[in-house]
Amino acid sequence: MVDFPVGPDKAKTLRDRMESLGIREEDLDESFTRSGGKGGQNVNKVSTCVILVHRPTGTMVRCEQERTQGLNRYLARKRLADRIEEALLGQASARRQAIEKIRRQKRRRSARAKEKMLADKHARSQVKASRGPVGEE
Repeated sequence: MVDFPVGPDKAKTLRDRMESLGIREEDLDESFTRSGGKGGQNVNKVSTCVILVHRPTGTMVRCEQERTQGLNRYLARKRLADRIEEALLGQASARRQAIEKIRRQKRRRSARAKEKMLADKHARSQVKASRGPVGEE
């Protein structure tokens, strides 16, 4: 496998994940182009954008997130693994489960916010109701 400018533990984790999903380095077509956006001379001179195609599935990933080609190669493989995992597992994928968890939390949060707003309104109306008529004693 390719040597990436990340720690050995991260590289090993990615390697193991790709192996478990059946992604082999031989099945990947990797090409490089110039990135766009910020980065100045580095972006204009060096082909740091990585385009990765997994031939068996036809999945394509483009990564121009970082200024270095090595880091973009690592991130592209990570994104490719995410996409293939989601395609294989569908609803059971970790990413899908995380999205659903956040959706449930937001639903709970909005219900609590509504209850709090109504409680504040009720308290305010109690304050107003406790006021007596003006000028009478």
